[in-house]
Amino acid sequence: MALDGIRMPDGCYADGTWELKMHVTDLNRDVSLRVTGEIHVGGVMLKLVEKLDVKKDWSDHALWWEKKKTWLLKTHWTLDKYGIQADARLLFTPQHKLLRLQLPNMKHMKVKVNFSDRVFKAVSDICKTFNIRHPEELSLLRKPRDPKKKKKKLEEVEEDDLELEGPLLTPGSGTNSVLFLGSIYSSPGLYSKTMTPTYDSRDGSPLSPTTAWFGDSPLSEGNPSILAVSQPISSPDILVKLYKPQSLLDKAKINQGWLDSSRSLMEQDVKENEVLLLRFKYHSFFDLNPKYDAIRVNQLYEQAKWAILLEEIECTEEEMMMFAALQYHINKLSIMSSDNHMNNSEKEVDEVDAALSDLEITLEGGKTSNTLGDITSIPELADYVKVFKPKKLTLKGYKQYWCTFKDITISCYKSKEEAHGTPAHQMNLRGCEVTPDVNISGQKFNIKLLIPVADGMNEIWLRCDTEKQYAQWMAACRLASKGKTMADSSYNLEVQNILSFLKMQHMNPDPQFIEAISTDINPECLVSPRYLKKYRNKQPGYIRDLISARILEAHQNVAQMSLIEAKMRFIQAWQSLPEFGITHFLAKFQGGKREELIGITYNRLIRMDAGTGDAIKTWRFSNMKQWNVNWEIKMVTVEFADEPSLSFICAEVDCKVVHEFIGGYIFLSTRAKDQNESLDEEMFYKLTSGWV
Repeated sequence: MALDGIRMPDGCYADGTWELKMHVTDLNRDVSLRVTGEIHVGGVMLKLVEKLDVKKDWSDHALWWEKKKTWLLKTHWTLDKYGIQADARLLFTPQHKLLRLQLPNMKHMKVKVNFSDRVFKAVSDICKTFNIRHPEELSLLRKPRDPKKKKKKLEEVEEDDLELEGPLLTPGSGTNSVLFLGSIYSSPGLYSKTMTPTYDSRDGSPLSPTTAWFGDSPLSEGNPSILAVSQPISSPDILVKLYKPQSLLDKAKINQGWLDSSRSLMEQDVKENEVLLLRFKYHSFFDLNPKYDAIRVNQLYEQAKWAILLEEIECTEEEMMMFAALQYHINKLSIMSSDNHMNNSEKEVDEVDAALSDLEITLEGGKTSNTLGDITSIPELADYVKVFKPKKLTLKGYKQYWCTFKDITISCYKSKEEAHGTPAHQMNLRGCEVTPDVNISGQKFNIKLLIPVADGMNEIWLRCDTEKQYAQWMAACRLASKGKTMADSSYNLEVQNILSFLKMQHMNPDPQFIEAISTDINPECLVSPRYLKKYRNKQPGYIRDLISARILEAHQNVAQMSLIEAKMRFIQAWQSLPEFGITHFLAKFQGGKREELIGITYNRLIRMDAGTGDAIKTWRFSNMKQWNVNWEIKMVTVEFADEPSLSFICAEVDCKVVHEFIGGYIFLSTRAKDQNESLDEEMFYKLTSGWV
């Protein structure tokens, strides 16, 4: 017997070789190879393909080590360097696999994604395929499970109802399986700021969407323009089936599902054909330009729409009717623009006009006032404002003061004549929480301030008399909370945005059109279930007419808007809601006795009461020195410049998710308009992964 044929008790042969077991997923076949630890991974794959002797393009295949959950992508590394021995079982499998991706508009699309890329890179490729700029704002989320639904069949039916009949899209390039996309998606012109506008400059409708985004590729057969066009909800039953978080704790549990951006899909046990949700993860939308972001604006509008309809974010009844009116308006214009483009899909846009219009949209501060004023002085506010400081066991109401707002400080005097003396109260608003409490019909314009102090937050309420006064003081408070004064270029724009937001909520006091209610309104698809339940004791037909009438009243305030303006206004109104942009996590703070909530936004951390959602304490990122994680006990610690450090342990979620949110927002804050379109991936991993 030849020496090399003798097998030793440890599984190795006398010549130093051993058997490496591999499973070829495409052929569902097990193969064994005689190897040594000194052979490199590329050589293993070469020997495997030679042994299979199957004529096939294997260029997209790689080895996956099941036990260690790792890809063997460094083909020059030896088996010894990877630590692979005879007990290892490897999979020889394609790196690109199918995912069923649910987009923000709730439609599903089958997409071929690289399961060996880090999730951050995979999302960037997906967004490039869909022509969505700034992919760093999005990520992948596992589908939340409704604890009330235990039957899988019901969930499968729910998905089928929302299935989008679309083409198979394959992000990325470099393999033969995606050659037909290479010339399209590698083109810098399609994905840069200098590309042809994707919106018509006159009516705001998508401009020849199929040819503008996908050229003559096979993708155009699948009508990808559907991603830029809002589709009305077809049936109220869809709203009933979808999962609605019932409490802040439910919202916190949804955030358990965010995938780790610094690891691949396979490393996180994502299976082929699994449903994942593509969502805007970070609520900091950079350079949102309606001229070039056709799909991005629409998908952002859709995410906002579903967040309101599924009650993921709170809003008042007046605000709900305004959102419903905007939805109704957008649905009508979307149908009209689709019909127009069917008849005439070759409108020409004057490039100079488009560029000038684009400049007007993207310039910081928006429209400028006619009078510039003295740019060396900081504007001030001075007026009578009602002030209320809640105390325990007291029923005292608002007390009127003469208030002056200078820099980031509000000073309260008993009268205008005493304004040169010592103020009765003084408030520095840096780092405070600013929450609106407005009721248009009741003429209530309140501003709730939670001002940080050493042991928590002081609660102060301001009541304004008019919309204009409220808009000015609210805008000043929001800027002051960020450490900015009214001299900032965004102040006037903020005032105008608040006023327009209030104007959209006005109802016509004498509607003459209630009798002629349009039959194309389906109120059950435009308002959340909570506001339908309000009228549960009424007759169904009466409820429908009543809500339809209110929607039509609100529609009068938005009826003149173009399609793109209505979508942008919807997004801006969503951003104006008090709960906007707060991502909740259940946590136990060091020194605390019970579990509380921590909220993370684009610029701060908020300690919150788990029952009411009230802010207990706020910490600004601008005051943060560093943050780190003790991976053994899963504790996040954040250190600040001039206050004690913050430490907490995450409950029901990996602390890595919270760490990534903090680092992700820090990363987004470094973006500048003079940068090119490329992303500094390594900087993102450095800020978010915790171990790179």
